Amino acid sequence: MCQTIYDNIACLPALGLLCPLLKARSSWYTVRHKEGNLKGKDLLSISDLSSVEIWLLISEAVNMKAQGWLSVLDRKVLALIFEKPSLRTRVSFEMAMHQLGGHSIYLSPAEVGLGKREAISDVARVLSRYVDVIAARTFSHQTLEVLASYSRVPVINALSDLEHPCQALADLLTIHEKEGQLRGVTLAFIGDGNNVANSLLLAASLVGMNFRIASPKGYAIPDRILRLAQEYAASSGAKILCTEEPPLAVSGADVVYTDVWTSMGQEAEADQRRQAFAGYQVNSELLSLAKGDAILMHPLPAHWGEEVAEGILDSPQSVVFDQAENRMHLQKALLAGMLGGLDIPLAAYR
Repeated sequence: MCQTIYDNIACLPALGLLCPLLKARSSWYTVRHKEGNLKGKDLLSISDLSSVEIWLLISEAVNMKAQGWLSVLDRKVLALIFEKPSLRTRVSFEMAMHQLGGHSIYLSPAEVGLGKREAISDVARVLSRYVDVIAARTFSHQTLEVLASYSRVPVINALSDLEHPCQALADLLTIHEKEGQLRGVTLAFIGDGNNVANSLLLAASLVGMNFRIASPKGYAIPDRILRLAQEYAASSGAKILCTEEPPLAVSGADVVYTDVWTSMGQEAEADQRRQAFAGYQVNSELLSLAKGDAILMHPLPAHWGEEVAEGILDSPQSVVFDQAENRMHLQKALLAGMLGGLDIPLAAYR
């Protein structure tokens, strides 16, 4: 396979370089910016955000994480529509809304039956009259698009077969906490070019973070996602590397990231995938090729003995539980932005 690296040297626009240092909001001079106001917007893909908005969310998440419980979304209601079960996604969204003073309603597959028991368009139009925001966890990304097109309230992608934007944004928050920056940081993703990888690539390319991915033939990042990321990288200075060789991707990386080989809905391919990904396990030998202070990430749940060696997620380099916690803090910032609007702190530009 031909290995291709896109080495772009263009700098991120100044507005995209918000420094998310924690400061009391009362001491900030703030300004509204047309790219920094998330109020009323949908989030179906990372591509729905600008670099400004990503930095704004990270900055606000840092602030909200320090402040704890707030009352900014009093009397606001979030509907959670799930076609797939989840631990982190459901609890992090429910707690995010609760900590902001709002409420959430969980709707299971049996209760809604998107596109089966009831038309997706009807679900969207009915919920729009009851709640203030919808987060949907679906098998098909098209389901989300239909839901958003008929909804009068913001719709959040809580996971689809194409992207997992909330996970990627929380991951960037975690990386910033551990590395002190994002621009110039190198993340190596080992495994399937799946929904998590798609969103991480797009997010990294927007903020100037280098992204390398090692996947077996037939499991690479989709071409249209890669092309879009290349466009972002041309402006941000990010470098993108696609390879079939895990050691090449991991060598000198600041962050080593992996995910399951078989996602929900792909169970019939499990044996085939185990064979294809046999050489793509993240173990101590592979991790040793990264920088000495590299961090190890995984969105969970993990399949021990497959994509990760036994015990490695309990190593000092692992930050997987910080990732899990940060889902809640990032989603607090997202919900506040969608339902109340966020200000960009002028004092935080660099």
